[in-house]
Amino acid sequence: MSDTVPARSSEWLESWDPEDQATWDSGLAWRTLWITTFCLTLAFVAWFLPSAIIPKLNALGYTFTTTQLYWMAAMPGLSAGLFRLVWMTLPPILGTRKMVSLTSLLLIASTLGWGVRVQSPTAPYWELMVLAFLAGIGGGAFSGFMPSTSYFFPRSKQGTALGIQAGLGNFGVSLVQLLTPYLIAVSFFAFLGGSQELAVPGKPSEEVWFQNAAFVWIPLMVVGAALAWTMLRSVPVKANIRQQFDIFNNTDTWLMTLLYIMTFGTFSGLAAQFGLLMSNLYGAGNGDIVSGSGATATLLVDGYDVPDPVKFVFLGPLIGAGARVLFSPLTDRMGGAIWTLISGVGLFASILWTIPALTPDVASAEALSSGFDRFLWGMLAIFLFSGIGNASTFKQMPMIFERRQAGGVIGWTAAIAAFGPFFFGVGITTLGPTAFYAVGAAWAAMCIAITWVRYARRGAPRRS
Repeated sequence: MSDTVPARSSEWLESWDPEDQATWDSGLAWRTLWITTFCLTLAFVAWFLPSAIIPKLNALGYTFTTTQLYWMAAMPGLSAGLFRLVWMTLPPILGTRKMVSLTSLLLIASTLGWGVRVQSPTAPYWELMVLAFLAGIGGGAFSGFMPSTSYFFPRSKQGTALGIQAGLGNFGVSLVQLLTPYLIAVSFFAFLGGSQELAVPGKPSEEVWFQNAAFVWIPLMVVGAALAWTMLRSVPVKANIRQQFDIFNNTDTWLMTLLYIMTFGTFSGLAAQFGLLMSNLYGAGNGDIVSGSGATATLLVDGYDVPDPVKFVFLGPLIGAGARVLFSPLTDRMGGAIWTLISGVGLFASILWTIPALTPDVASAEALSSGFDRFLWGMLAIFLFSGIGNASTFKQMPMIFERRQAGGVIGWTAAIAAFGPFFFGVGITTLGPTAFYAVGAAWAAMCIAITWVRYARRGAPRRS
């Protein structure tokens, strides 16, 4: 392939042309995919670990305000976007082997910190904000891992390969949110710290070991780093940092960025804020529903069963990640643009459906329950269509751009969309949920128009 260069060491392949079936080493390509995907899943675990812990900090004894908690949950999104701007330049410089190995080890810092600091409510706010910032390294990894993996596969298989990697990597979000309630209920890591008392308004206090939610992942991160170091190799690609920035001269770079903000920005933003939003609208965080704390909490609406966000928040990321995996082969068969169009229409409709539920009706238990059902199903639909769009946009980019540029555009669009948790946190805090969702619907409408005119219609300039 024209943009490969001679190998620099035994780690680097001499040359690599995945379009030449006679020389393409499919074994190495798929091995790279599976090891890198394992490490990417752990990266997403580290990135979204704060989203599983932050909604429970006050129940563990901290006394942060709602605004402080929203900002803390938003911080990993801000840092992930910044880190992705760095990681997007690393594949040609460090290569797959070093980049994946070192990144996996870096994940340990924030994960260990959260495991230590949940054990007693004594950490200052700034320190937890630093840990939330460092968690963004897990999000930053995406912009390095995905372009790096794309180098190993022919265009005909990139939709499937990247969909598998991104989708299974996204499962890390659901994994950490799903397993946390079970991990904290057992004293598995009791030798690394004592138990804590979890006091949720309206429910009896319970003994938990919240450090388990963090510590259980650290051995796997070490394993991932070891697998990457011993079993991966790197594709030599001719691109220094200055050369990589030529993507910004292409109009499609900016248009695809807008589309990926709609899809992955929505996925990551809602995944980070889902628990807090549910709690503040329909749970113990809503002063119109619950007052008091611990055993003294009282329901102001008799008969209303306050939902526990922990039981629901994993569903959204699970559906979004599953859609990314399942729809990726369809994008290889049908093209990505048509599915991006479907994603945009679905997101627009789902957001409009959800908006009425963002203002809970506290007139009766029946009204509250009905509003919660609408809120939950609307949110799950948003996750579904964002996952479809995540798959389809990553099929479009390798079709629109030549190989090296496609890797750079994948990294760049992923970097900007990773600000999703930050934008959602700030937007919900400053505009309020209803106004912010209205902005989301308008964004989806804009992206529908872009997709149709530029990529999806018959005779489109960049039909993909």
